[in-house]
Amino acid sequence: MKMQIHVVDHPLIKEKMTRLRDKNTQPKDFRQLLDQIAQLLLFEVTRDLPVRHKKVTTPLAETTGYELDVSGITVVPILRAGLGFLDAVMDLVPEAKVGHIGLTRDEETLQPIKYYCKMPKDKDAEIILIDPMLATGGSAEAAITMLKQDGYKHFRFMCLVAAPEGVALVNRSHPEVPIYTAALDDHLNENGYIVPGLGDAGDRVFGTLE
Repeated sequence: MKMQIHVVDHPLIKEKMTRLRDKNTQPKDFRQLLDQIAQLLLFEVTRDLPVRHKKVTTPLAETTGYELDVSGITVVPILRAGLGFLDAVMDLVPEAKVGHIGLTRDEETLQPIKYYCKMPKDKDAEIILIDPMLATGGSAEAAITMLKQDGYKHFRFMCLVAAPEGVALVNRSHPEVPIYTAALDDHLNENGYIVPGLGDAGDRVFGTLE
């Protein structure tokens, strides 16, 4: 089965990803780079969203512009690492609604466990799930499954780094859900971490590395 994934292969993203991967990058710089990459990715994630015409008056004349109906967009970070994407995304779509879904990984089974879920009521919204890492794919697959069970229908997933194993799981379980990433890495190691990856994104975003 061919992987269904959109790798946003842009020079600005490549350069920033290289600095982001560096283990010596400090949390403050890491967060700044993460914000920049998230906004560059969002251009592709939202490329096919519908717009409507809008009249606007310039200093010289009236003309027709465009308006994005962001009321139909719900941004959903997968806690906690997904919060590292949220501010940057909301800077570009500030009127979008926000949901939260909390999943943690059992370090022995590598399976996701839900501990929190709070969503807006619009079941027809375009859900943009955000999480820096798509490793085993368990969290993303579980989040989409849980939200589908609650009646949500439309999804797209945005991440920073993906592993082939995670992409394969999401593709197999939810083949209609597009995945957007800045990098498709080589594989998972025995602990379920992406290689070469960038370590634990949540720890690096929030400065909780030991």
